[in-house]
Amino acid sequence: MVTGCTALVVDDEPQMTTIVGFALETQGFTVLTAHDGATAMNLLRTHGVDLVVLDVLMPALDGLSLCELIRARYDLPIMLLTALAQQEDVIAGLERGADDYVTKPFHPREVALRAQALVRRRRGPGDEGAALRVGGLVIDPGAHTVTFGGRRLVLPYTEFKLLAHLAARRGRPQSWQDLLRAVWGTADLMGGRDVVRSAVYRLRARLAALDAARYVQTIRGAGYLMPDLPDAPDG
Repeated sequence: MVTGCTALVVDDEPQMTTIVGFALETQGFTVLTAHDGATAMNLLRTHGVDLVVLDVLMPALDGLSLCELIRARYDLPIMLLTALAQQEDVIAGLERGADDYVTKPFHPREVALRAQALVRRRRGPGDEGAALRVGGLVIDPGAHTVTFGGRRLVLPYTEFKLLAHLAARRGRPQSWQDLLRAVWGTADLMGGRDVVRSAVYRLRARLAALDAARYVQTIRGAGYLMPDLPDAPDG
């Protein structure tokens, strides 16, 4: 059970927000609810939210667009609720920054337990606890910061976890299955290979802006690798 955490449940169906909200409360969450994107964004601005549980199908501002908007402004875990038949929405949502998804119909306790796991991973100290240094890259899992050559790189939660995992295992190729388990916390994610590939692509694009794309390499037939570069001197 978690304590001191607030979850925002966003669904245009009041019955669904009630069901999911109650399940989250049984696991110790304080729950806020919204039935549209505008209300959700206002609650995020005015409350300290630790997790968003978001329905994909909503009128006006759909869940995928809202997911992207939240990810651009806030660094917090996002869980999608989606219909089983909408596999393309699951992939699109994860590519836009969601951290997990649950398909409908679902058991409310499953949502609550997976929400609990997301928050615990977010609160955790990271792979190694201490700052990781690879070449000119410095990753601090505890402070959730990344710098390269003294310049700070702002990363969404999932991409930060991905970078930290590769840095902690620098010099050792990581398969997409390894990354799926370590970063997304599952070995059975629909379209998992594409989800990992898209996350690596986004991470590499952010690193490229600092001329650091070489820190995440694709190894054909093996997966992804951060090379074991010697630490750059400070200053």
